Amino acid sequence: MITDRQVRRLFALIQSEGNLELAASKVGMDAKRARKYRRVVRLASELESGPRWRTRPDPFVAVWSAVRGLLETNPGLEAKTVFEHLQRIYPGRFQDGQLRTLQRKVKQWRATEGPSREVFFTQQHHAGRLCASDFTHMEESWV
Repeated sequence: MITDRQVRRLFALIQSEGNLELAASKVGMDAKRARKYRRVVRLASELESGPRWRTRPDPFVAVWSAVRGLLETNPGLEAKTVFEHLQRIYPGRFQDGQLRTLQRKVKQWRATEGPSREVFFTQQHHAGRLCASDFTHMEESWV
């Protein structure tokens, strides 16, 4: 994370050094990022931060209740099967590129509201650590 102090020092070093790459390396940032700060002439705190995750409206809002009903009745359904079902019911409404969006929504639903996962405890048997014996003496049966 770049601080305001680094950006101020970058601006000062660019003026004194005259070389952007050298000034960026002295400040401890990449030359590409230094070019960005030189172009916008702002401090790091003044720039927009944080990703904007949603760039498009959710295409499955209108049909999510139906999808949720399918998943509740048959929790083993894969998102691709549900997607193909939606494409058959609503032809032309969902493109193939929207499959990943539905997969993310189904994964989120399974994690928060879906059926609970089976709990099991794995057993590891280490040879020679524990021994079970019924106190049978095998020397006598050799004859």
